[in-house]
Amino acid sequence: MTSPIDFYFDFSSPYGYLASHRIDKIAERHGRSVTWRPYLMGVVFKINGRTPLREIPLVGDYVRRDFSRSARLHGVPFNAPSRLPISGVAASRAYYWLYDQDPQKAKALAQALYGTYFVDDKNIAEPDVVAAVAESLGIDSGAVTEALQDADVKNRLRQETDAAIARGVFGSPYVVVDDEPFWGNDRLDQVDRWLETGGW
Repeated sequence: MTSPIDFYFDFSSPYGYLASHRIDKIAERHGRSVTWRPYLMGVVFKINGRTPLREIPLVGDYVRRDFSRSARLHGVPFNAPSRLPISGVAASRAYYWLYDQDPQKAKALAQALYGTYFVDDKNIAEPDVVAAVAESLGIDSGAVTEALQDADVKNRLRQETDAAIARGVFGSPYVVVDDEPFWGNDRLDQVDRWLETGGW
């Protein structure tokens, strides 16, 4: 049996958001499943000294244009958030708390949170916003709010982030197919081709 594709992303990443609309469809075409793995890319920046692309002079102007252009290309709804970047801590904690109960519902929550941020321009760094999005999916908002402060949930996100970094993950999106890594939304065509051919 083939192993799931690992989809690493940060909730503050526009390219991660775009990839979230594509990765499952690509995997489905090849009879594969996808494990969604949010992590905190800010931890990576502290390790490698990188700055988010949108904050680099000249580069930032380009990527802001590219975000919208790429969204149009793939038919993905996109509204540049008024706050970028934001912390993905609350959204990621909520995801892993729910994942341990129901992985499919956790994926639905991740998709809804991404849309809340990159379409509705609501700040999903705020626990109240995360809880409200969960409530809209029939998930008890009080339980979510409580989970965000739970020591085990906090530790789970730290462990997931550490495990991602130990695996070599450094960006968003970052996709791993049978130990073959692909970084960036623009590499999803290569992911599709890799799955079709078995590699090259």
